[in-house]
Amino acid sequence: MSTTDQPPIDTATPASGVIAPTTPASTPVAPSSSADRFMRRLLRLPEGRTSTAAEARSAFQKSLFISTCRCLLMYIVFPFVLPAVGIARGVGPYIGVAIGVLAMVAIVYSIRRFWRANHSKRWHYTVFGTIIISFLIYLAVKDLSTILS
Repeated sequence: MSTTDQPPIDTATPASGVIAPTTPASTPVAPSSSADRFMRRLLRLPEGRTSTAAEARSAFQKSLFISTCRCLLMYIVFPFVLPAVGIARGVGPYIGVAIGVLAMVAIVYSIRRFWRANHSKRWHYTVFGTIIISFLIYLAVKDLSTILS
């Protein structure tokens, strides 16, 4: 094949040949149902402002990281590792409450990002996040009862 038989090279496309979709960073999206409008009011989202799906994913990853750290600390490090070494007896509930509150804040933050981005899975993540927050509240009450007794 000679060089004259090849199509011209488009220098505007990336090396992979795949053209990345360009979406505006902020596109106003009107809620489609009364339930959507209710959730937007409940989450105190400003009208007309949106974020990107990448920002929603980033917020989700951060909240998942915080929840993972909490679980590792509460169920592996504090009950088994630190007492085996002879330190940190009895500090688990105190740290558990603090990390649990931080995890709840991160989950609410990521739920807000999903709604602000008008993500297609916003309802799924809202249900998932609400279940996790409910579990964290249960654990916080359990930790507080341990602290107060």
